[in-house]
Amino acid sequence: MSPKQGILCTCLRRALLGACALPLAALAQQPSPAPAAAPQAQSATDPAPRDDALTLDRIVVTAQSREQELQDVPIALQVIDAQIIDDVAAEDLGDLDSFVPGLVVNSQQPTQPSFELRGISTDDFGIGTDPAVGIYVDGVYAGRGGGVLLPFTDVERIEVLKGPQGTLFGRNTAAGAISIITRKPGNEQEARAKLRLGNYGKQYFEAMFNQPVGEESAFRINGLFNHSDGWIQDAVTGEDLNPENNWATRAAFRTRFGDNTTATISWDHESLDQRAVATTGIVALPPAPGIPGLPVDESAYLDPREIPTVSDAVGSSEFRRFDGVTLIVDHAFEWGGLTSTTSWRDYDSANAAVDEDGTNRRDLYVDSTNTESNTSAYQEFKFRGSSDRIDWVAGASYFQESADQTSEVNTYTDAVDTIVRNLGMGLPPFVDPQGRLFGFVSDVAAANGIPLSLMGHRWNEKFINTGETKAYAVFGDVIWHATDRLNLTFGLRWTRDEKDFSWLNNPRSAPTLDATLAQLDAIGLFAALNQMGLPISPETFMFDIAFIDPPAMLNKGVLNKASNSWTDLSPRFVVDYHFNDETMAYASLAKGYKAGGFNSLQIGSDFDNEDVWNFETGIKQAFPDLRLSYNASAFYYVYDNRQAVRLDMTTSIPRYVVDTSDLEAYGLDFDTRWQVTDGLALDFNASYIDSTYKEYITPEGIDVSGQATGIPKWSAAVGLDYLWRMNDAGDLRFALRHAYRGATRCSDESQSQGTCGISEALDLGESQQLTNARFAWTSPRGHWTWAVYGRNLFDHQYINSLGTYGKTVLGTVGARVSEPRTYGVEVAVKF
Repeated sequence: MSPKQGILCTCLRRALLGACALPLAALAQQPSPAPAAAPQAQSATDPAPRDDALTLDRIVVTAQSREQELQDVPIALQVIDAQIIDDVAAEDLGDLDSFVPGLVVNSQQPTQPSFELRGISTDDFGIGTDPAVGIYVDGVYAGRGGGVLLPFTDVERIEVLKGPQGTLFGRNTAAGAISIITRKPGNEQEARAKLRLGNYGKQYFEAMFNQPVGEESAFRINGLFNHSDGWIQDAVTGEDLNPENNWATRAAFRTRFGDNTTATISWDHESLDQRAVATTGIVALPPAPGIPGLPVDESAYLDPREIPTVSDAVGSSEFRRFDGVTLIVDHAFEWGGLTSTTSWRDYDSANAAVDEDGTNRRDLYVDSTNTESNTSAYQEFKFRGSSDRIDWVAGASYFQESADQTSEVNTYTDAVDTIVRNLGMGLPPFVDPQGRLFGFVSDVAAANGIPLSLMGHRWNEKFINTGETKAYAVFGDVIWHATDRLNLTFGLRWTRDEKDFSWLNNPRSAPTLDATLAQLDAIGLFAALNQMGLPISPETFMFDIAFIDPPAMLNKGVLNKASNSWTDLSPRFVVDYHFNDETMAYASLAKGYKAGGFNSLQIGSDFDNEDVWNFETGIKQAFPDLRLSYNASAFYYVYDNRQAVRLDMTTSIPRYVVDTSDLEAYGLDFDTRWQVTDGLALDFNASYIDSTYKEYITPEGIDVSGQATGIPKWSAAVGLDYLWRMNDAGDLRFALRHAYRGATRCSDESQSQGTCGISEALDLGESQQLTNARFAWTSPRGHWTWAVYGRNLFDHQYINSLGTYGKTVLGTVGARVSEPRTYGVEVAVKF
């Protein structure tokens, strides 16, 4: 047993022994034909004030495909309700991750987000790779990439399940699952609207209308509009560089057929159209035409928070059009129930001309573009039943996806000439002292009175991928109430993935350059150069600078196809014991996995399923007299065959490759809620994790086995809200939330990738803090609410990432920074 395993076992023994000394509650696990909305503390916009809090609110979740109270679920689980979403003015999951310790959402580019939970993530946006954190909306798998990070529309609650969820949720939940539950059409007429105005030109408006149709049906529609000017301006042009601009709508209809069947159909639409994320150059540039020296001096990096930002990205845009339809049918039998879930999702997205160099100089210019189209269909049949001793869920599902993706690198021949000079690919010094190629030929043409130049031409390289996925699954989960206090759970899911994939990497495209070369050739310029002993021809300019790994170079212009299939068995074993009505302890062993697939940028490469085995034990306890509850768990997992895309710096021109490593981690999760008084409520969440590489040698040959994977050890969040009841004068409510995330744990690998510890000026990977607050007044009848809010009150900004593609070839590095302080006012009306 390793020292880490020994420490973990000691923690687990103490947790269980401590639980044995505490009193506990029988598990309430009766299924319902149609899951009901979880009771929530009413928001400040509700028309009827809530009763004075005498007990903690009862929170009902469906994390185990059954309705259960949160305190009875033997899973590390955090629930975010609609009130918290309002408190922090959250618009999507990227605004909430700081308040869920262990969860990290990179939402700077909505069409290319990434998710990390308990230190497990997927560092790849290619369509050949699946995510490690599954996102579900009303039980429907949201899929990958551009269609995952959508704006909140009428969300009731969000359940964050930590740890592998392969049995309950299926594929691509190696790290855990995030389940978003929306409100359903109700039986009472209802309407509400909210307007939010803030700094940086913030304009946010949302509205909802719910209308019953007869006694058995209801219709509900939501809409939102979101715009801001952006908090970064181009120092030269004055253009807003980080704007927001999107709108979304959701419509749902619910009806009942007879006494036993209900059906809900919903349609979601979103349209996003804004400028791509801004990049600030952090390398000091000499006056043009001088170029940065190589290698780049990392100690001389500039702080992007203190310097102006300039950009000349051509056609910069982030775009998405999303549509989704879901039909859920619930039918009750005498022995239990059946839920049929059918969904169709379709989106087109483009993250175009993302500035990679952070300058406004054409001789240093490089941008990237990712375009994706995706259509998926999902069908699941889920049966459930119960008896005095057994609760069971069983079912089958089918998932089909068609995806197309184009990854592009765009530049100008001016920048290509800079790369040629820096890499020694140009002419000898005695021919051209600067080692240029394009510039030299252009100068020769000008000297001979030829009005043609090889400079200023657009240069494009692209990788085109297609993917077809089919996934089948059969699953079952049984809870055996062995005694009134002891429950034993066994679950198993069998999944088969079948994937067809293709790669097409064409030679570089530069139509105006090729036309100019043809003209110069026809004039006889290249013949004259050849007579001078310079073997330069139009073919000299046919080369690539981006996709240059050996398989790509050998297959230029060749369509390559591959097919593969993978199967997986994901079990889970759980034992939970209720010492009395308030205390439950549990232990579990569960497997999660991420489906095998293909690397989009490496022709012919595939990889197997990634497996995570997780052992966990925990305790959940409530103290009704104190109006206090807490949950604590300790875990240890092994993550095998982790696939990650990283920048290989061993070649003269950097290239993206897929690398494989094995990880292990142990840690703790803790959360508590306390209704201190009738008006004051507190909550606290914390996570500790020690994540290290078991075995890993980087492409640079660095052995980092046993070193940290970079995940911070500690993260925590604390919340406070206070409600003043002023009778006929209405209610005042104050909410304050603070989040902390520890510093990145640097290793030899992270330093080689430039993700931490490389420059004192940047303090990359430093610990992060975020404080949000909201103060609201609600009218006596609850129809009106006026509020002021602030996000990131102390104006902490952090460097999220560095763009290093041009570091070794252009001498440029770009940085992207988190949002500054934002604030504003809200007015809401509800009837």
